[in-house]
Amino acid sequence: MSDPRRNGPGTAGFVLGLVGLALGFIPVVGLVAWPLVLAGLTLGVFGLVRVSRGQADNKGLAIAGVALSAIGLVVCVAWVAVFGRASSDAENALDDLQAQADRGAVLLYEVTGDASGATVSYSTFGGGDPATTAEEEVAALPWTKEFTVMGTLHGGTLDVTTDAKGGTVTCEVTVDGVARKTATASGPNAVARCSDF
Repeated sequence: MSDPRRNGPGTAGFVLGLVGLALGFIPVVGLVAWPLVLAGLTLGVFGLVRVSRGQADNKGLAIAGVALSAIGLVVCVAWVAVFGRASSDAENALDDLQAQADRGAVLLYEVTGDASGATVSYSTFGGGDPATTAEEEVAALPWTKEFTVMGTLHGGTLDVTTDAKGGTVTCEVTVDGVARKTATASGPNAVARCSDF
């Protein structure tokens, strides 16, 4: 014959609450904690009801089951909030990255100075666009060239070499209206380099 004062639901609530709380702290495994802490909370409350009716006498164990299950539930809810926030932040970051990739950047290459002649070598690259490389002999300064490059990674180089007569040349690279690189060189066959911008 079984003891009518035993409280199986209270004991089960305690065990489920304890296991659910322990598993709730482990990020991915914590998914298993949800049903455990909910079942532990339900059984713990049912065990307390049995104690209040005089059908069981282990009130402390039933209270501990309710408390552990409630704490485990709070931990599970906290993980949902943390993962929800991280997911939202990651989605926003990806949206920003996509917007940058879809937006073009305007590169403006400028060469000024008093050199009677110069050789201008330049290149550009960006996103999925093929790289552009060219060289021009310039008889008179100033010289400018404008490009629109797509993607999050873009750049290029601009090198200016004075002719054998010398003079001074200055190269400047502007990206979306902001000066990024400037260099000046003087003398015969002098080289001004604007790269790494």
